Amino acid sequence: MPTFIARILDWPWFPLIARVLLTFPFWGSGLAKLIDFQAGVAEIAQYGLKPPVLINILVIFTELGGSLLIVANRRAWSGAGALAIFTLLTIPIAHDFWNLRGEAAKLEFYIAIEHIALIGGLMLAAILSRYSPRKGA
Repeated sequence: MPTFIARILDWPWFPLIARVLLTFPFWGSGLAKLIDFQAGVAEIAQYGLKPPVLINILVIFTELGGSLLIVANRRAWSGAGALAIFTLLTIPIAHDFWNLRGEAAKLEFYIAIEHIALIGGLMLAAILSRYSPRKGA
């Protein structure tokens, strides 16, 4: 590995920045649902999930709470697990490309693939939390 890459990876703030970037989609979504609660409820309702108010609250809690655990590196494995399960569940609920045709199907397929990649990143975060100074506690 080139020395300059090793120096970047060894930089004390690098793991924190990586955890923030990994959880960024969840921060954005959770904060949007919290700030404009009614829009979050409407989004949940459009997928036929009931009761939408309760589901919106649970989604906010999962997205923000899971992200916080990862960023704080406290029980990061549980935050990563919760966000991975949540992300996996969004595929059949919101990105059901197999029920669509044409460009819509292609777009939702690519989003599903990105979700799967994000799940892989969350799995790595859980693994790495075992070896961090806080030992994933």
